[in-house]
Amino acid sequence: MAIITLTTDLGSKDFYQAALKGSLLKLLPSVNLVDITHDIAAFNIPHAAFVLKNAFHYFPENTVHFIGIDSVYHERSRYLALRYKKHYFVGSDNGIFSLLFDEEPSEIVEINIMQDLNFLHFPLSDILAKAACHLAKGGKLTEIGLPIDHLEKRMTLQPVIEGDVIRGSVIYIDSFQNVITNITKDLFTKQQKNRKFSLYFRRNESISSLSWHYNEVPDGEKLCLFGISNHLEIAINKGNASGLLGLHLGDIVRIEFKK
Repeated sequence: MAIITLTTDLGSKDFYQAALKGSLLKLLPSVNLVDITHDIAAFNIPHAAFVLKNAFHYFPENTVHFIGIDSVYHERSRYLALRYKKHYFVGSDNGIFSLLFDEEPSEIVEINIMQDLNFLHFPLSDILAKAACHLAKGGKLTEIGLPIDHLEKRMTLQPVIEGDVIRGSVIYIDSFQNVITNITKDLFTKQQKNRKFSLYFRRNESISSLSWHYNEVPDGEKLCLFGISNHLEIAINKGNASGLLGLHLGDIVRIEFKK
């Protein structure tokens, strides 16, 4: 059965999510629609990229991943369909794809499906829905667009290495209020070289050991670990790390390795 995943900022309060799903089901009644999330902060492209980047590879090959973030039509709108690591993606060329992928997609087309003027303010249920269903049915990318070789680029704040110090920042706070940084496991391991370390953050708090799992420390105690995203997390076992430790998006964290 064809699968289309949905990552949007439509929320669940209004009728927009239902309208999108209805449009997809009208085009392809047999499709299996899977919600990744509709709770992306409005127009927050880095938020959407982080969530989808950590989710898509769990799905079967040839899954179509529908991205509905910052997709409002304007004269310079460009909608893309791509193939990357045997998965398909459709969405606006607003920089999200440059954040999603670690390497260049194997194929990119600019979608040339004619815009239905009745859906001018909601292209998700028109151009992108038609493209997603076409790919879910096994159609070719070149049948819905013209090949291109470049994407809109968007930069994110990267960790800075200064001698024996890594300076990173908070990039995501999950539903459990775990605080996720932009320091990856690969970067940490490369810089650590089997040395001891201390992780410093707000209020002069620090952690000096890595945990394998959240309940490795007593309830209410802070810890750090590399979670499912392979990014360094700061957490409190059965607690609210963001609130209790005063950590918010963009806050700086610092790792110092001992000589």
